[in-house]
Amino acid sequence: MKNIPISAMIGLFFTALYFLMAIFAPLLAPYGMAEIVGDVWEPRSAEHLLGTDNIGRDLLSRMIYGGRTTIFIATAATVLSFVTGSVLGFFAAVAGGWVDQVLSRFVDLIMSIPTLIFALVVLSVMPVTVPVLIVVMGLLDSTRVYRLARAVAVDIEVMDYVEAARLRGEKMKWIIFREILPNALSPLVAEMGLRFIFMVLFVSTLSFLGLGVQPPEADWGGIVKENKDGIVYGIPAALLPAFAIATLAISVNLVADWVLNRTTSLKGGRG
Repeated sequence: MKNIPISAMIGLFFTALYFLMAIFAPLLAPYGMAEIVGDVWEPRSAEHLLGTDNIGRDLLSRMIYGGRTTIFIATAATVLSFVTGSVLGFFAAVAGGWVDQVLSRFVDLIMSIPTLIFALVVLSVMPVTVPVLIVVMGLLDSTRVYRLARAVAVDIEVMDYVEAARLRGEKMKWIIFREILPNALSPLVAEMGLRFIFMVLFVSTLSFLGLGVQPPEADWGGIVKENKDGIVYGIPAALLPAFAIATLAISVNLVADWVLNRTTSLKGGRG
């Protein structure tokens, strides 16, 4: 622990806190997610520690359940994007030739369209459910992961130990998962933290625009949308989820920076 910088410890603490709150949301929330328990925008009190929202639901409970939804969707979409993008990136780097060209040009085509606009178009013609959100977000973001994974794999693919594996007659699956992947984990893990934060902001933006998590389900972007009119009257209900998004982003970035500084991407590879 003494080798961990204070910034990373702060990031680890708050990141763990948010994830634990998401996991144990039903035990921590004092009221139900959609339960109306008071008047509109009641101030803080002993019964409602953060007050109530625009229709009288307990804001603390909405925040806890909203964090659970936001973190779950962001985590699932991040895992999907990294599994899809890294495998295709490694495959393109190892296969080379026309396979690499076709995959890379297709990724270039997808990346030429702004991600948010692409998502809005797709979600406007599809049922907006949590699984659909995860798939759309994960596949769109996998193009960024593909670019990173391919760039890292191209450098690793020319190493002596990869050439030795080829000379031993190892198949492509072995080269990708036993030779390239272990040596590419460092930059991928660091990038995963950044992509997770992008997913949090992405799903929050979609919910704020009305094409993300649908009411009465709660997520942080949706809570901002529901309570944004209260800002005019000095009611901070919409600022609390914005603050939660900001602190989660900063915390995960602190952890990602520590991981990136602690390890290097290639570090001589395997001996």
